Amino acid sequence: MDEITIVDAIGPRQYAADVGERLRAIRKQKGLSLQDVEANSAQEFKASVLGAYERGERAISVPRLHRLAIFYSVPVDQLLPRDPRAVGASANQDSVDGIEPALTIDLTRLEGIDSPEMRMIERYLGMIQVQRQDFNGRVLSIRRDDLRALACLLDTEIEETTRRLDVLGLRVS
Repeated sequence: MDEITIVDAIGPRQYAADVGERLRAIRKQKGLSLQDVEANSAQEFKASVLGAYERGERAISVPRLHRLAIFYSVPVDQLLPRDPRAVGASANQDSVDGIEPALTIDLTRLEGIDSPEMRMIERYLGMIQVQRQDFNGRVLSIRRDDLRALACLLDTEIEETTRRLDVLGLRVS
């Protein structure tokens, strides 16, 4: 028996529209206009064509989707819509509403620090970004549970982890 895919279930036009919504959401998270993408990609991604992808008027090829993911610095699967039939798909979409962040990390500062500890922190924060589909690339608000997990990774107490982040200049006041 053939497996029915999400494209089969909702149709290619709707899937193209859903892909377009994801493309637009990631571009906006990055704080870019269509014209910014065109200019910053050396015109590889024309504003009019990217707009057509985002409106679902035109289907994007896999190689172009891959290049766009590289341009946005996100995993390629983040440019695709979630499969609503996937087990726990909606459960894995953490809502930010009503959840107070423990602190905010300056992700741009992580790039300038090279140590095994920082690579571990960077990998963990990258996992949080993928889980929350938050790819603005500048700051990341982490929750109390995230901070607790980070403290466990660093083998410290939460307060000591917070102090370390402060000393490294990673915490946004």
